[in-house]
Amino acid sequence: MTEQSASGAGAVLVVGGGISGLTAALEAAEVGKDVFLIEKNPYLGGRVAQLNQYFPKLCPPSCGLEINFKRVQNNRRIRMYTMTQVKSVSGSKGSYEVTCETLPRYVNNNCTGCGACTEVCGDERVDDFNFGLGKTKAIYRPHEMSFPMKYVLDKTACSRDTLQKIKDACKYDAIDTEMEAKTFTVNVASVVWATGWNPYDPTKMTNLKYGQSNAIITNMQMERLAAPNGPTNGQILRPGDNVEPKSFGFVQCAGSRDENHLEFCSYICCMATMKQITYIRERYPEAPIYVFYIDLRTPGKYEKFREKLMADKNTHFIKGKVADIIPEADGVTLVAENAVTGDKVQQKVDLCILATGMEPAIKAQASGLGLEVDSNGFVVSNADKGMISAGCARKAADVVTSAQSATAAALKAIQAAK
Repeated sequence: MTEQSASGAGAVLVVGGGISGLTAALEAAEVGKDVFLIEKNPYLGGRVAQLNQYFPKLCPPSCGLEINFKRVQNNRRIRMYTMTQVKSVSGSKGSYEVTCETLPRYVNNNCTGCGACTEVCGDERVDDFNFGLGKTKAIYRPHEMSFPMKYVLDKTACSRDTLQKIKDACKYDAIDTEMEAKTFTVNVASVVWATGWNPYDPTKMTNLKYGQSNAIITNMQMERLAAPNGPTNGQILRPGDNVEPKSFGFVQCAGSRDENHLEFCSYICCMATMKQITYIRERYPEAPIYVFYIDLRTPGKYEKFREKLMADKNTHFIKGKVADIIPEADGVTLVAENAVTGDKVQQKVDLCILATGMEPAIKAQASGLGLEVDSNGFVVSNADKGMISAGCARKAADVVTSAQSATAAALKAIQAAK
C-alpha cells in the first residue's frame, strides 16, 4: 500500500522513535509539517525507556517520555508505525520514495491492555527489554510505560495450545495470529535518521569473560537492575543467585578507545558509571566500589558531581585498564596494572559492571540504504540532500545533547522540505 502526506508534498520521515526521533518528529509536526514516524521496536522511547535515571537531573524516563507520548498522541500530523524499518530509499531531496516494512504484532487495535491474555499464557520468552535478565510471557507489554499501550505476541515462543488459550481469553477479538508483514511506501521531502545506538557486544572482548560468570554484567543491565520496573524491582542483586553484593567493580572503556573494537570514546560511559555509583550508595552505603579507568571524562557542570563521588572513602579509583577478569565461585577478580604506581592489581568483587561503549544501531544497514557514514559507522548529515542524522545516529552523546541535536535536525529537515 502507499501512504502520502496530507498536503501531498513536503512531508518528513523520521526513522527511530527514541528521544531523538520523538523530538525531531514533534518539532517538525508542531510547525505544520506532516511527519511519518517509524520505530523498529513495538514501543517508542528507545534507550531512554530502559534507563533508571538520566542526566542532568537524574530523572526517571517517565519524566520526559510521558509528555512526548501525549504530544504525539494529540498531534494529527504525526503518523506513527512501530515494528517498522526502512527497506529502501530512492529519489532526491524534496521527492524521496521510501519503502518500509512493518512486522506482524499479532495483536490488533482492539487491544485495551487488559492483560487477560497473559493470565492464560504458560509459555515464556527471553526479556530483551531487560537485556536477558529475566523472562516475560510470550504475549507481553515490553514495559509498564510502553507506548502504544498494546500487547505483543511472540508467536515463535507459543505452542498451538497456548495460542488458542490466548485467543479464547481475549473478549475484544484483539489476537490475530494470521497477521502478516506489510510493505508500504511513503513519499517525503526529507529524512531524519534518529536510529540510536546499541551497546557494544561484550562477548567480543574475550579477556573480560562476559557470559562466563553471573557476577559480570553490562552498564545497561545495571540500569535495569536499579530500575523500579526492572527484573528485581529496583534491588541491585547479582543475577543468577540473587545475592546482595558486598563489593562492586566498574571496568571503564569496555570496548571503547580500542583499535580492535571501538576506536572512539563513547563519551557517556564515565558519567554513566558515576550515576550508577549513586544507585549503589542508595542501597549499599558502605560497600567498597572499585573503578578501573583510562581517563575520566566528566565535562563542565558534571565535574562537581564527579568530585563529590571521588571524595567517598569507600569508592576507589584506579587508573589502569583491566587486562583480565578471573571468574570465582562467589564473584570475580579484576586484574589490572596501576598506571600511576606500576603495581599489578588484583581486586576481587562480588559484582563487576562493564562500561560498554555505544555503537550506531544502523551501522550494518547504512550502506544498503545509501547513507554516508564516517569511519565508525555514524551517519553523516547531508542537508543538501535532505538526509539528516540526529542523536546517537550522528555521534555518541548523552540524552540532553541528543535532544538538542534532534531539534537542529528537525530545522534542517523542514528547510529541505520547503
